[in-house]
Amino acid sequence: MSDTALPRVAGAPATSGARRGLPRWVWALPPVGVLALAFLYPLGLVVRESLAPGAYADVFASQAFREALTTTVWLAAGATAGCLVLGFTLALVVAFVPFPGGRAVARFIDVFLSFPSFLITLALLFLYGTVGVANGVWTDVTGAAEGPFRFLTTPWGVLLAEITYFTPFVMRPLLAAFSQIDTAQLEAASSLGARPARIVRRVILPEALPALAAGGSLVLVMCLNEFGIVLFTGAKGVTTLPTLVYGKAILESDYPAACVVAVVNIAISVGLYALYRVVSRRVGAQR
Repeated sequence: MSDTALPRVAGAPATSGARRGLPRWVWALPPVGVLALAFLYPLGLVVRESLAPGAYADVFASQAFREALTTTVWLAAGATAGCLVLGFTLALVVAFVPFPGGRAVARFIDVFLSFPSFLITLALLFLYGTVGVANGVWTDVTGAAEGPFRFLTTPWGVLLAEITYFTPFVMRPLLAAFSQIDTAQLEAASSLGARPARIVRRVILPEALPALAAGGSLVLVMCLNEFGIVLFTGAKGVTTLPTLVYGKAILESDYPAACVVAVVNIAISVGLYALYRVVSRRVGAQR
């Protein structure tokens, strides 16, 4: 007797065919509803508030917005470049230079990713702040009234803090990419007389390009939206788009202007993410 001839036992659960009465899009409604309520609805409120009459014209015409936009872009670009160079160098050392504790360092990088950004800034303040360790040693040795290290409250201090905090975000994908490289290729290149610099340039770097693109794009977007580092360094003369949003909304209660700046910040971040997706697909297609 064929299986189709067997009767269904009374009380047995319905088959998958019986459950196909509802369209598939119905099952997508709950997650889409949660997404819309948690993300799209607040975003819609921000966009609607930014459309107040004259809000965009007033913000774009203000010197504070132009300076904040310029500062945000150059800090994000500089921090990303520094993270790429430093992260690639450190990842090479951790992955290919044997030294005691190498595995512990690689694992610590994963733990470091969970640290809040203000924690790193506080550590730098403890070392290089006005009353930090470095200035204290200087005054004890030289007898001067104050130390020379005051760069943390300048844009260079913010840049240093961002490079320090975001470099592991570049190292993590690089270490994963380096672990996939066949060591036989490196040994063959070395046996043929290739110097380490040439091996890095011709063998390792091509394999690391997708990881560099992924880590660099992530760092760039995160630096564009970074708020805690700028706030905790105490760099009062450094105003970025996120701190400008805070100042307009909290200090000045100018919510339309704050929403305009927020929309611009979101547009830049989404645009860079879209560019990263295009570049990563092209790099993947060429490999």
